Amino acid sequence: MRADDLPLYYNAVEILEHNLAERADKVALFSPSRNLTFGDVSQEANQVANALLKLDVRIGDVVGLLTYDTPEWVTCFFGTLKIGAVSLGLNTLLTPGEYDYILRDSHAHVLIVHEELLPKIAEIRAGQPYLRHVIVIGGENEDTSYAKWIANEPTTCERVHTHREDLATLNYSSGTTGQPKGIPHAHKDLPLTAQLWGVNVLGLQESDRTLAVAKLFFTFGTGGNLIFPWYVGASVVLYPGPPRFITHILDLIVQFRPTIFYNAPTGYAMALAIPDLVEKYDLSSLRLCVSAGEALPAPIWQQWQARTGLEIIDGIGCTEIYHIFISNRPGDMRPGSSGKPVKGFDLKIIGENGQEVRQGEIGNLLVRGETTASYYLHQYQKSRQTFQGEWLFTGDKYYVDEDGYYWHAGRSDDMIKAGGIWVSPMEVESTLVSHTAVVECAVVAKADQSALYKPKAFVVLKPGYAPSAELEQELIQYCREKMAEYKRPRWIEFVEELPKTATGKIQRFKLRE
Repeated sequence: MRADDLPLYYNAVEILEHNLAERADKVALFSPSRNLTFGDVSQEANQVANALLKLDVRIGDVVGLLTYDTPEWVTCFFGTLKIGAVSLGLNTLLTPGEYDYILRDSHAHVLIVHEELLPKIAEIRAGQPYLRHVIVIGGENEDTSYAKWIANEPTTCERVHTHREDLATLNYSSGTTGQPKGIPHAHKDLPLTAQLWGVNVLGLQESDRTLAVAKLFFTFGTGGNLIFPWYVGASVVLYPGPPRFITHILDLIVQFRPTIFYNAPTGYAMALAIPDLVEKYDLSSLRLCVSAGEALPAPIWQQWQARTGLEIIDGIGCTEIYHIFISNRPGDMRPGSSGKPVKGFDLKIIGENGQEVRQGEIGNLLVRGETTASYYLHQYQKSRQTFQGEWLFTGDKYYVDEDGYYWHAGRSDDMIKAGGIWVSPMEVESTLVSHTAVVECAVVAKADQSALYKPKAFVVLKPGYAPSAELEQELIQYCREKMAEYKRPRWIEFVEELPKTATGKIQRFKLRE
């Protein structure tokens, strides 16, 4: 499938609405709060669309969505797309300062926020130059509550005939400097990725039911647990809680009987830590498991297969491409590898001289495909470095074995991927240095007992401060309070000095060793 196979004027709300003719009464969405059929979702999404139009939201305007994985996330997403506006999925784990930056950078006109997350927005609301309206999900006592906002709106709405290359979604990903990067995607990118990976690789069928730990504000979650299944008429199960509550997730598998389960390597490792996993939890409904976000260590794959009888489809994707472009396949696995290229994407591995390396040699991975974003919002120089003509410079180091499997060899920079989310060492370092006890520090990736990488900080203390277990916990807690939870260092090692070059640059590779 190629972009030219889509109509020139295409709106990705079609991914929802094509189901109405034959399966309007099928339960499309299961969740702890309520279940909705395709018809239910369509009608509520139309109410959202009409309500947005009354707020003077028009084609190309940005609508922010800051809520947990609930039915309202889905109805607001498709309601936004239907009128040609751009859906901005916001990470629920960020700080008020980070929301302040993203809302300013995106020029979001409307923000739909869950009542539990509203205090973070209230803190920065007054200083927002573009944000005109805030709608509160669950805030029944608020004048701007979601329920009241859509209550009297019609359940039908005319679809805006967007061009297939008009922008549909906007997601923010942390950059190497800690500055979030706005990554826009067009309407065409959603069905293309659904066909190229969801159907052609994963083999999604109408009879499937998906459940993802990855949240809908990630493209991994939006694609795998919404766009791809609804593209083929399958159902989804939403989990609104945090990924660390693995027993709650396993309970949902038992309750809702999904056939396909998306998780990150950390999540599979947490499940494997349960001694009576398969005795306590009935996983018999599952036919496939999927992993992405960071490389899946072979031991985790092997232990999962041995204990559950299920294979994990591991692959690599990125927000810039929208989803997975290298993947293992059912019946074609190489545990520990990212798999082989997904048809529809071209790959090359180049050396520092820009020339392709030989088979088996490590180099920089570049990818080319029709779902690639065109730029980073308001980041011209970074866009020039990453979007190199038809090719995307991924920032990942890879090599290919003799059988054509791709193996991840680390990052081209010092970024850390913790729990499937990029963490900038510089951002963590800046936070630690702001503590009164710290004179300087360096943050690198360290593997935990499951061979998954997390931030570790090497800290030089100011005179008058002595290393202690209490100070270590104080610094970790300090980071928890200043930034998103997943960015905090998991370990702190106090050192007398940091290794540096003659020009004063910290040699992080020595710390990693």
